[in-house]
Amino acid sequence: MAKNVLSKAKDAKQDEFYTQLPDVEKELTHYRDHFFGKIIYLNCDDPDWSSFWLYFSYNFDFFGLKKIISTHYEDNGNSSYMLMLEEQYNANKPNIVKKTLKGNGDFRSDECIELLKEADIVVTNPPFSLFREYVAQLIEYDKKFIIIGNINAATYKETFPLIQHNKMWLGASIHSGDRAFYVPDDYPLDAAGCGIDESTGRKFIRVKGVRWYTNLDHKQRHEELILVK
Repeated sequence: MAKNVLSKAKDAKQDEFYTQLPDVEKELTHYRDHFFGKIIYLNCDDPDWSSFWLYFSYNFDFFGLKKIISTHYEDNGNSSYMLMLEEQYNANKPNIVKKTLKGNGDFRSDECIELLKEADIVVTNPPFSLFREYVAQLIEYDKKFIIIGNINAATYKETFPLIQHNKMWLGASIHSGDRAFYVPDDYPLDAAGCGIDESTGRKFIRVKGVRWYTNLDHKQRHEELILVK
């Protein structure tokens, strides 16, 4: 691959990378016990595209969730919207509420912060160019979270102390290699890892150095590290 795709996205502010459902499933299955009775907030997720929304809505009863809230940023000057699913999920008659937001859905906006305060756990793929600011907000409001980002984010001066003091750690499912992310239709496919998914017709890019970050405990954190093999 040419220059790291995440670095290029940061430079160009191209932050619309959509996590694929298999990657969401592989990670979130490790946190089932944490989800029971909780409000899940997807604050960087358009439900029309979001694998996180798809995963949690289909597993609403299975996880025993209380509520799912999804908001996303609109960069076209229009207002965004909130989609909420609460109580018992029924595939034939889902209890879904859609509400137009006053603003563009920026996670830093007052109305999105109010939703953040209500949430128990935040799960999303945040903007790569705003990762430092995004994590700082989660810590400020003392939120549990599962988010995806670049492995280089572990070295940031704003995030490394969180790892150092056991306030954030790596997730369970990605340890090496690259991952494919869907991108908008107008995204230029000018890098070696780009292509079009034959099954869906959607554009994608392959990104190296992707990791999950969380402050929810999982079993892998307690596995014995054998140093003599």
